[in-house]
Amino acid sequence: MNAKHKKIYQALVDGATDGLSDKALFDFVVKRCPKASSKKIVRAALLALTDAHLTDWNVLNTIYALAIKHRMDELGEGDWDENNDAGEDENPSVKLRSETAVPGDRTLR
Repeated sequence: MNAKHKKIYQALVDGATDGLSDKALFDFVVKRCPKASSKKIVRAALLALTDAHLTDWNVLNTIYALAIKHRMDELGEGDWDENNDAGEDENPSVKLRSETAVPGDRTLR
């Protein structure tokens, strides 16, 4: 782990240990490491998840949640629940395989 990731990693662990989560944890990390991008924070979070010395379930869960949220934001999927409160697909032309099956067709799709 290089020095930049280690500093971000330490800020993540310190913030999560202090009880910070979600936006408060992200802001804490950015305040301690002003050049930290979302991508770098996600990478440091994944490194934290693989650290054998970090055993506090609450800290690991908080770091994991932050990594997933920011990874999904990078993919443009962060607001899916807010925009999709009816549970419908955002792209109605996409159908599940079971919906497109032909009656009597027993081939796997």
